[in-house]
Amino acid sequence: MDKMNKYLELLEKELRLRNYSPRTIKSYKQCLADFFDYLRVDLDSLDLNKIKEYLLKKQNTMSPQTINLYLNSIKFFYRDVLKNPQKIELKFAKRSNKLPVVLSRNEINNIIESIKNLKHRLLIALSYGAGLRVSEAVNLKIKDLSLEELTIHLKQSKGNKDRITIIPEKIKSEMASLVAGRDNNDYLFASERGGMLSTRTAQKIFENGLKKAKINKAATFHSLRHSFATHLLENGVDVRYVQELLGHQNIRTTQIYTKVTNPVLKRITSPLQ
Repeated sequence: MDKMNKYLELLEKELRLRNYSPRTIKSYKQCLADFFDYLRVDLDSLDLNKIKEYLLKKQNTMSPQTINLYLNSIKFFYRDVLKNPQKIELKFAKRSNKLPVVLSRNEINNIIESIKNLKHRLLIALSYGAGLRVSEAVNLKIKDLSLEELTIHLKQSKGNKDRITIIPEKIKSEMASLVAGRDNNDYLFASERGGMLSTRTAQKIFENGLKKAKINKAATFHSLRHSFATHLLENGVDVRYVQELLGHQNIRTTQIYTKVTNPVLKRITSPLQ
């Protein structure tokens, strides 16, 4: 157990040095602790067969994305913490081909209009209008916004990358009211007690809005981001610009939205008349 704790501390230290997010650090530590618990002994011995057996057991209960997270944490530990030169030649689990849940423009407007609290309404409106992840929305500080240029500078978001995205002109005046007289270092959507709003609270605000708007889709806060991307493509924005606004490293990640918004399919009329 002492060796396990020591290795988990070394993992955390290395991740911090590389400026990984607190959320990723927590996830990697949990995954690796579970793997160590499976191994029991020889934690520093890289055994490909053991890793395969471990991940195969996970396949029955976990999504491909989660299995990839476990594999990434194991790879990182042996490669970057123990500096083991042996390569872990394992293929990543295939990702699900499920299409993202996208809300229509009317549904988005109905959700926003159903929220009476100004701060909460702007949280949802901005998250959709700028294509924000929930973690990015709650981490926003007033100094990250340029209302004159209608841009947001997102710092150290997923993958530790900065990016610029857009602010909808429609909410410019309300945003100005929200930030008026406040310190630049304040969180844009601060909690009632001060400090950062929790991601769970932000998700709950969305869920309540969805319910009030009487929308039955299996949508989540992240559906706002899916809808942002899909609606931009429908407006004729080039997929490469959408990729940049979303902060996707690989354009294939962005191209999933072209399947949701295929204009040719939408022009086809059903034969049932």
